[in-house]
Amino acid sequence: MDRTRKETFKEAILNRRMLICVFTGFTSGLPLYVLFQLVPGWLRVEGVGLAEIGFFALVQFPYTWKFLWSPFMDRFTLPFLGHRRGWMLVTQLLLLVSIAALGFIRPDLNLWLVAYLSAAVAFFSASQDIVLDAYRRELLPDVELGLGNSIHVQAYRLSGLVPGALGLILADYFDWHIVFVIIAAFMLVGIIMTLVIDEAIAEPTPPQTLRNAVIDPFRDFIGRSGLWPAMLVLAFLFFYKLGDNMATALQTPFFIDVGFTLTQIGAIAKSAGLIAAIVGGMVGGLVMVKLPINRALWLFGVVQIVSILGFAVLAELGPNPWMLGVVVAFEYLGVGLGSAALIAFMARTTNPAFAATQLALFTALASVPRVFANAVTGVIVETTGWTNFFLLCTALAVPGMLLLFKVAPWKEARDD
Repeated sequence: MDRTRKETFKEAILNRRMLICVFTGFTSGLPLYVLFQLVPGWLRVEGVGLAEIGFFALVQFPYTWKFLWSPFMDRFTLPFLGHRRGWMLVTQLLLLVSIAALGFIRPDLNLWLVAYLSAAVAFFSASQDIVLDAYRRELLPDVELGLGNSIHVQAYRLSGLVPGALGLILADYFDWHIVFVIIAAFMLVGIIMTLVIDEAIAEPTPPQTLRNAVIDPFRDFIGRSGLWPAMLVLAFLFFYKLGDNMATALQTPFFIDVGFTLTQIGAIAKSAGLIAAIVGGMVGGLVMVKLPINRALWLFGVVQIVSILGFAVLAELGPNPWMLGVVVAFEYLGVGLGSAALIAFMARTTNPAFAATQLALFTALASVPRVFANAVTGVIVETTGWTNFFLLCTALAVPGMLLLFKVAPWKEARDD
């Protein structure tokens, strides 16, 4: 099909590509939310301190370095299922096994083993993201980048309800090893998807040599715009989600410290997130078809900043179930759309010929704050308290907005 032809809204929504984006989002998000929500909640219940839990964010370092091995996955094709789907299946099977294995470790006896296995989950998850992002970029025509990535992100965030809601509720009734096995089984969604879809490109042309796979994507990115504009784009990718990522790094321990039970967190917070994510997906579909990516970055960036302040209000009010639902719903609705706009911006900035490595670089930079800055969030909270911590996160969200003047100015609206 013509990848630049403007589609009707019906054509954009009602096609198989959008359904595939639902499944790529779910299977991509599930492992991250295991590390991001279930593991911190598990460790907190088992008596691990906030500082140690905060430093656990460092096990996610593969997300920040995945561009180092993405050329390898781009260059070589496994002898089954094709250029992208072979790597999808391998990483998804490894994720299923490693997530299930986590629950058989006792954190009070061997916290380091938990850290090592969590790092393995992060490595397999980051590797899966490399190939899923590349597949989605090859699958979607340019005019569907905004909508497709909006659907992907909302499904990504909906997947967090499995470890973050179902997992926590189950933990009130079952041993942790049963909980982790059940959550790991949801990786079958991605495995089944991989087996039934086709390759996005019927006859892919991977780089001829590993050297070409490493050098050409970076040469292309800098050559298209120049060194200084390229550096500004990379800085923007780092700062745009900095405040939001830090604010949600210890979300489950925060809810526990405020005074909510695990069942309340699972039932109230996550059900509110489910409703907001569904609404956000529909709104995102409307918005990302009609609204240019630049303007979406501006509008949803403001919503991100406001949503962080909601956590500060909850910290002051205490265990108020209604406020918990409102804060989580707003965070899911607004910040999810901001993530969709950012990923669409990344996809638009890539050359489809080098999608795997360029997207790995871009998404790695965007994840740096979640990994390294989040590692010190526990120390910051124990020093300043929750309210001041969220105010700091709000301030850290501002630099990314200021960089929009250079990388995605409002006046250049017709950019997609």
